[in-house]
Amino acid sequence: MLYHLLTWLEATYQPPGFQVFQFVTVRAGLSAGTALLVALFAGKKIIAYLRRKQLGETIREGEDAGAVSHAHKAGTPTMGGVILLLAMFSAVLLWADLTNPYIWIVLVATGWMGAVGFADDYIKVVKKDKGGLSEKTKLIGQFVLGISVSILLYSLPALDGIHTATSLPFVPNGTIDYDFLAPFIGEGWGWIIYVPVVTFILAGVSNAVNITDGLDGLTAGTAAFVSLALIAMTYITGRVDLAEFVNDVFVPGTGELTIYAAALGAACFGFLWYNGYPAQVFMGDTGSLALGAGIGTLAILIKKELYLPILCAIFFAETVSVIIQTGYFKYTRKKYGEGRRVFRMAPLHHHYEAQGVHESKIVIRFWIVTAMLAILTIFLFRVR
Repeated sequence: MLYHLLTWLEATYQPPGFQVFQFVTVRAGLSAGTALLVALFAGKKIIAYLRRKQLGETIREGEDAGAVSHAHKAGTPTMGGVILLLAMFSAVLLWADLTNPYIWIVLVATGWMGAVGFADDYIKVVKKDKGGLSEKTKLIGQFVLGISVSILLYSLPALDGIHTATSLPFVPNGTIDYDFLAPFIGEGWGWIIYVPVVTFILAGVSNAVNITDGLDGLTAGTAAFVSLALIAMTYITGRVDLAEFVNDVFVPGTGELTIYAAALGAACFGFLWYNGYPAQVFMGDTGSLALGAGIGTLAILIKKELYLPILCAIFFAETVSVIIQTGYFKYTRKKYGEGRRVFRMAPLHHHYEAQGVHESKIVIRFWIVTAMLAILTIFLFRVR
């Protein structure tokens, strides 16, 4: 909104210096600064409100019966994802071009999963029902989002000719097309693959980020480093000269998403001020589901979703550890009459906790790994 006001002032009165607001890089910096300040200053007030209302974390019965105890976290304010959402939305709505459809797609996707997460947190914390929303209800919310985003993008006129194209590392020409069945079934059937793939990716990333949210600062810090790579990728994808330089797909208009990516990263860094060990607030499902949806949608919009297994490897490793642990436990219980475990605990961060590694050390090491993966992703983005 502020961007549109400044643009009008520049066009009407032509004050000196106002032309800089046309540059995405300038507005991305302003977006990051706004998100950081909102997270820092509004965060303090929101945490105080959550404390007054006694909206604290509850520990599931039996959670402390294993090798790791989190009893000391009981009562810490949760639902702090509201801080992240407020910071991101404030920054983007102020500095982004609100006539750009991609901005609204990513904002609605983030808000949608934020609302699903808020409902889950509300049931757990306010209604005192530790079960929260059922997994089926969460999956329905994720599938509705995935199907809606994929169909919208497939029918968007601005993407004519590249609806089903996407970027892929290790490929010489930089792109592949989901419509690879065209020689067999005819043109125009790419949606048969595109819609399920996009839906699966959005559900998968959203769940992966949610599963990772178990240690102070882990999810916020990891998402912040992921966003740094996405800032570069959105900017390059939205500029025809840079996209051609790296031999990658150019998606007109997506450069504006740099403003969202900058807000996402800055909001996470601001949230870390309160969420770092020992945490003063937890993001809850309100934050983790929204972050996952935002990261996934952003990658899909700039045609970089197939880079996510590299860039978000920490999130996926956490998810895979849960799948392996659950599957192996059920298999051995059926075969031997007693369930056995691959990891001491799952997700993966709890496995290291159970081995005696301090929580803060696990978090910092996961951040370092994510930073290295972000550098690797940008390297692969450039090198074919």
